[in-house]
Amino acid sequence: MFPDSGSGYEECKAIASWLLERVPKRPLVGIVCGSGLGGLADGLKDQVTFSYSDIPNFPQSTVHGHAGKLVFGILKGKPCVCMQGRFHLYEGYPVQKITQPMRIFKLLGVETVILTNAAGGLNQDFKVGDVMIIKDHINMPGFAGINPLTGPNDDRFGVRFPCMSDAYDRELQHMAHEVASELGYTDFVREGVYCVLGGPSFETIAECRMLHRLGADAVGMSTVHEVIVARHCGMRVFALSLITNKAVMDYDSQEKANHEEVLQTGKERSKQLEKLVCTLITRMEHDNNYAH
Repeated sequence: MFPDSGSGYEECKAIASWLLERVPKRPLVGIVCGSGLGGLADGLKDQVTFSYSDIPNFPQSTVHGHAGKLVFGILKGKPCVCMQGRFHLYEGYPVQKITQPMRIFKLLGVETVILTNAAGGLNQDFKVGDVMIIKDHINMPGFAGINPLTGPNDDRFGVRFPCMSDAYDRELQHMAHEVASELGYTDFVREGVYCVLGGPSFETIAECRMLHRLGADAVGMSTVHEVIVARHCGMRVFALSLITNKAVMDYDSQEKANHEEVLQTGKERSKQLEKLVCTLITRMEHDNNYAH
């Protein structure tokens, strides 16, 4: 028998019920804020905020730049829930615990999940401060058997073998490009493939070169596990990477990746990224295929 990794239906249901007793409306949109991007939650009206430590059996965030709060509120008339601070493999959590909030989102009533992250740019055309709309991913830990759906499948969440070729909602990607164009952001909004690694050490030069050859445009330590679980339980997914540093590809380079640089870039570009996400959420209201 597999040990309970804290993502079972009953535990998720208990946490969702605890939260729903304390908020006025079921959220339709779930937002996950990456490193230095927690400001997205500040735009919510009628906020109800919970520290992760106050929610029974909820995991705790241990990374600088991740606040560790769940914020409920209204954005442009749409009820949302926002995670300020996510969980990563390198914090020592089982991958099922990292992704538990996605299942809680589903049981709260969330239909669309928007995820943001900070990532290193592998694509040589990308610049620091670019925003990459994720169109696909490479799940490196998955190649080694680290997948959040490992273990017995609970059909109440989803099927045993979920499809991932449509993991990132194409309609939302298209809408995001339209919004970027209207806001005058086309010079820094890109699209591409995100590769996840375990971390916490940044990538070596050889690893960056390899990932680039495999077709990855950006590399990071999050998001993909959450996307797999969100898709498994039938939520639509849209994800963005903020390119906070350029991956070092050259042995003669003096550049070094560091977390402070990541947080600084987040601060500089975050307002525009927030505007992009807020406008996208407003648009989703008029999307005929939104409800299913």
